[in-house]
Amino acid sequence: MDLKTATAIRRLRLVSAPEAISFLLLLVCSVLKRTTDFNAVPVMGMVHGVLFILYVIFWADAWNRTKWSLKTAALYFVLSVLPAGGFFAERRLRREAEDAVIASRARKEGVVSA
Repeated sequence: MDLKTATAIRRLRLVSAPEAISFLLLLVCSVLKRTTDFNAVPVMGMVHGVLFILYVIFWADAWNRTKWSLKTAALYFVLSVLPAGGFFAERRLRREAEDAVIASRARKEGVVSA
C-alpha cells in the first residue's frame, strides 16, 4: 500500500467516529427539542453536516485509491448513514490498514511474493 492510499484510509478512519458521535448527539438534540425547551439542533445539525460531508469526500478518495469493490464501498457508505455505523467503519478501516502494513512488511522481508 502506498503512502497516499494509507493516508486516504487514515483520514476516513479519523472522521468516521466523530461523524457517528455527532449523528447520535443530533438525534438526542432532536428528542430534547421536542420534549423540552432546549434546542441545539441548529448547531449540532451544522456540526454533523460538516462531518458527514468530510466523510463522503474522504470515502470517495479512499474508494478511488484503494480500488474497493462496489460492495465494500457501498458498505462504508451505508455505515455512514446509520447512527452508530461510523464506529463499525472505523474498526474495519483500522483492521484493513493493519493488514496492509503486515502484508507490506511480509513482502519486504520476502516472506510473501506479490
